[in-house]
Amino acid sequence: MNLDAELGALAAQEDLPAGLVWRLLRHPQARRSAALLRRDLTPKLMEEIIRLGSARSLAANSSVPARVRARLAEHPQPSVRAAVAASVTDEPPGLLARLADDQDPLVRGFLAMNEHLPPELLAALAADSEPSVRSSVIENWKDAPEPVRRALLTDPDPHIRRSAASAYSPPTDLVPVLLADPETRASTVQYVDPSPQLAADPDPGVRAAVAAHPNLPGELRNVLIADADVGVRNTIAARPDIPSALRESLVATLATDDPVAEWIMSFQRSTHTSPPPAPAPPMLTRGQAEDLLARAGL
Repeated sequence: MNLDAELGALAAQEDLPAGLVWRLLRHPQARRSAALLRRDLTPKLMEEIIRLGSARSLAANSSVPARVRARLAEHPQPSVRAAVAASVTDEPPGLLARLADDQDPLVRGFLAMNEHLPPELLAALAADSEPSVRSSVIENWKDAPEPVRRALLTDPDPHIRRSAASAYSPPTDLVPVLLADPETRASTVQYVDPSPQLAADPDPGVRAAVAAHPNLPGELRNVLIADADVGVRNTIAARPDIPSALRESLVATLATDDPVAEWIMSFQRSTHTSPPPAPAPPMLTRGQAEDLLARAGL
């Protein structure tokens, strides 16, 4: 661990004497770590963090008193207001509504992540004029009511329609519409019976969706085994109902020199390996902490 990382870890250590925290505030990375992670920040420490330019990290700390986060919700920098918006409660009352009307879409997009947001404000954000805000609603409101889902599934922005189709089950009457839309067809395949037409679709994403369909008939599986797209063949190889000998022969056709592509494909087949988690940084004694601060000139 390099010196900056050691100081950042020390700044988040529990039961650290206040005098050491004050000294750590002089180091940018340690200051951001303390602002974001410490639960024992005093009013004076918070004021110093703001003065030194780490208001954004402080705003994202859910342990900071509501009055301080409400103050930061008025900060001139949108990134600070956005950090508040992501998790603040409605204290004082009306704070969430004010953030929903913020002029910067970054703030409104982060507000859509807030688990304290009432449905009426989420619905307002789902109709926001900025696509990035509507996209954030899709990512974070998985149980949106049907009127909201319907509006997002038929949104004029193709990226929004594609995201909504991946996130939501469509109303039955919309399935033909979504299946006819190139942006939503692949995600809608799961709601219809596989067909030779879909298995021959020019979009490999549609063919892969057919390959993953739980009711894929054997004759279409045999067609897709020989598909020109490696992703489609990998999807067939990932099926739990495919004979092991056939899976092995398919995997042999998936060789690639791209390690990222190889990892993605092995992840789909559940054969990937993840690196072990990094060990937690050691707790430092007062003497060790003093030595570290001395090395850093703090």
